[in-house]
Amino acid sequence: MVKRSRGMLLQSIVLDRGAAQTLSTQIYRKLKDLLLDGSLSAGDRLPSTRTMASELGVARATIVETFERLVAEGLLESRVGAGTHVSPALNARVAPTDAPLDIGSVASAKLAKAIALAGQFGTRLVHQHQPFTTGMPAFDAFPMAQWFRLSSKHWRNARKPMLGYPEPHGELRLREAIATHLRVNRGIACHARQIFIVSGAQYAFQLIAEMLIDAGDRVWFENPGHIGARNCFMLAGAHMVAVPVDKAGLRVEQGRAVAPSFKLAFVTPSQQQPLGVKMSLDRRFALLQAAEAADAWIIEDDWAGDFCVTDKPLPTLKELDLGGRVIYVGSFSKSIFPALRLGFILAPPLVPFFCTSLEAFSPGVPTHLQTVLAEFIAEGHFATHVRRMRRLYAERYDALAHAVGTHLARWLELAPTRTGLHTFARLKCPIIDRDEHIVDGKKMVDFSSS
Repeated sequence: MVKRSRGMLLQSIVLDRGAAQTLSTQIYRKLKDLLLDGSLSAGDRLPSTRTMASELGVARATIVETFERLVAEGLLESRVGAGTHVSPALNARVAPTDAPLDIGSVASAKLAKAIALAGQFGTRLVHQHQPFTTGMPAFDAFPMAQWFRLSSKHWRNARKPMLGYPEPHGELRLREAIATHLRVNRGIACHARQIFIVSGAQYAFQLIAEMLIDAGDRVWFENPGHIGARNCFMLAGAHMVAVPVDKAGLRVEQGRAVAPSFKLAFVTPSQQQPLGVKMSLDRRFALLQAAEAADAWIIEDDWAGDFCVTDKPLPTLKELDLGGRVIYVGSFSKSIFPALRLGFILAPPLVPFFCTSLEAFSPGVPTHLQTVLAEFIAEGHFATHVRRMRRLYAERYDALAHAVGTHLARWLELAPTRTGLHTFARLKCPIIDRDEHIVDGKKMVDFSSS
């Protein structure tokens, strides 16, 4: 029989003498668990250090060290001549419960709504590099040697600018490089201090939604459209107005018929996401006119603008925008690689607001990524890479079109495209994407061959 020596019996503490943790650490963690989960009550007396050391088969100094640590944390109280007791402060512990947590009782209505919406969205889009995954650049063609050289060079520079907090607006050198690229290659008149560097286009959409959208505001959105951007606006409480897309892009006249008063319109005119069509020039002018009439903003997500392989791409909405309605968002996830997580916002009328917001809330983008990218652009590697990718993607599209025409012409009609990273195809006839068979009188579905 175990002898009780003035204090709680702590037989549940079992030590593993072959573990990497020291005996003192094991005793500390197990005893702390007993204190916090309610197994020991406030005021309970613990065995003396000598008794507990004997029962656990350890040195007394090990128990002394453990008790001192718990006393220092306020979980135990020790008084000369009175022994060691569980601290009265543990009376304030919250009793454990097996009942499911009611999210409405601990979260704001906005957070509860966001969680409910997230459940409706379903699983996140596939981002692995595999067949039928859109928006993935050709990793095998990226000039890794140049990138590694520039990265190594910058890590050998002075430590303070590389390791300190980033500039919230973005490194000026990168902003200047982007402004030059937009002026020369996209026809957009701008200067560096109108551009803000953010952690990818998705963060840009979230920031814009937080700044401009109030609950109930109507937002025109391409149908089908960019899921990530849609989620940002829905979380901000926007009333989403699904505007159909045809071969000329967003059907502006239908948007005006359904919701003539709107706060914001989101479009991907250079290559509609996901259908791949290019917004026609007259639709671009119509959208600008609709925004002017509604006193609304337009987000132009130019995610594939660098990969137009035609001689003269259509002007961007931002280039056509004389009223300052267009917020231009770009990203290097497709032109460089997604893990870079670098995007930018150009919105001249909103410059003071973005300055204040980013200074107050944004942690900034890692400095070394910005400096490496700035030099990658300045040395001409970016332009060379974009040209190479245009040729490569055109070749891959031609190969796909040939393969579809040769082997799948009976089933698929491939959409023509000369821009972007993907295309789509329409089924010419109904195709069952699952097999059904009967097992023991029950219909079973086999998705293995789909």
